[in-house]
Amino acid sequence: MRRLFPHPILAFLLLVMWLTLNQSAGLGHILLGSLFAILASLGASAVIPEPVPFKRPLKFAQLVVVAGIDIIMSNLAVLGVLLQRRPAPKSGFVEIDLELTNTFGLAILAGIVTATPGSAWLEHSRANNTVIIHVFDDDDLEGWARTLKSRYETLLMEIFQ
Repeated sequence: MRRLFPHPILAFLLLVMWLTLNQSAGLGHILLGSLFAILASLGASAVIPEPVPFKRPLKFAQLVVVAGIDIIMSNLAVLGVLLQRRPAPKSGFVEIDLELTNTFGLAILAGIVTATPGSAWLEHSRANNTVIIHVFDDDDLEGWARTLKSRYETLLMEIFQ
């Protein structure tokens, strides 16, 4: 069974996405979506040979909710900065020491940081396990680093390590 579904969570999520995008749960869509999901899962096994250590699905759901709320709030904050008449935003770079070492966890963290308006993941050093992030407008860069570690890194460590 593992040879047919090397990444079962990926295959399931792809099938759900297929059905959602087609707005149909008909038998034809289920069969065609399953075929594409299986083929994509097999293709992913060439790129991702090791299984994804997904241990706490409820924590992952919590991470999705927290990140979603933060992305919405960041959109509003950036809009507020852009619409205000004041001096240019105070942007900067912050280097954060990470405890998270899992490749999949780091990829999700990079996606969250980059998807959040006003921040960008610039560089990760595997040797030092540090990341450099650009922040668009923030007076307290170190506070931003503490927030990233407490809100995202701890959840990702619980999920993947």
